[in-house]
Amino acid sequence: MTNHEMLAIGRIDYANAWPLFHYVTEPAMSALGARIVSRIPAELNRTLLSGELAMSAVSSFAYARHAEQYLLLPDVSVSSVGSVHSILLFLKKPLDQVRKGVIAVTNASATSVNLLKVLMSVYLEGEPTYETMEPNLDKMLEHADAALLIGDPAIHASWRGTELQVIDLGKMWHDFTGLGMTYAVVAVRKEAAARHYDTIAAVHQLMVESKRKSLLNPELLVQQACESLGGEPDYWRLYFRALKYDFGERQQAGLRLYLKYATELNLLDREPELVFFK
Repeated sequence: MTNHEMLAIGRIDYANAWPLFHYVTEPAMSALGARIVSRIPAELNRTLLSGELAMSAVSSFAYARHAEQYLLLPDVSVSSVGSVHSILLFLKKPLDQVRKGVIAVTNASATSVNLLKVLMSVYLEGEPTYETMEPNLDKMLEHADAALLIGDPAIHASWRGTELQVIDLGKMWHDFTGLGMTYAVVAVRKEAAARHYDTIAAVHQLMVESKRKSLLNPELLVQQACESLGGEPDYWRLYFRALKYDFGERQQAGLRLYLKYATELNLLDREPELVFFK
């Protein structure tokens, strides 16, 4: 079987998704006739929609926009109940001015950008202007009053020790709703689920087992993060402890409320159902 013929499975190329894939090895995937493709969320959103990927971790918002084409994998997500530490709004002006000002937003993820729009509109009653840019904090703040970064770029920017105010959108969402927030889900194209049911089910079990092992011994992830991304062990221990990787009722309730607000703000055409692969 050639690499092109193997079932392509998308992996989010940020530390926040590591536990779902850390123990999903290339030999195990190859034995199932599958391969891993690592990309930023926006690229995975696009390639799952185009059919280049059969299954992928994707932005929750990307699932919602095309829910009729996908099924959700149960028991796996990237979520938080409170601070997420890697979806951060950097402000060079007071929040009250930012509410009516210009915010530069990353082009790397749809969920976080629309979470910001929901919070700004519904929670803070603001009407800022948004500009989509590459995730470079200095360039984003040249003409904007605030900048939204996600993933590893947000983490690195938070370490710089600038005088900028930093708002964690996971915490703000929890302060607003009392619920958690699900930033990424794992979705499979319906036709792939039908044609490759056994393979999809087996890959799903590998991810569930990877999550279990990662949370049982997070020190391996902490060490990898220090070596590849920098920072101190205590930071990464806090980081991985804050994130949630299940997709139970609490996570689903927070996601449904987010999708409800997004629909009311016309960010989504309609509020989707959460339909699961079984």
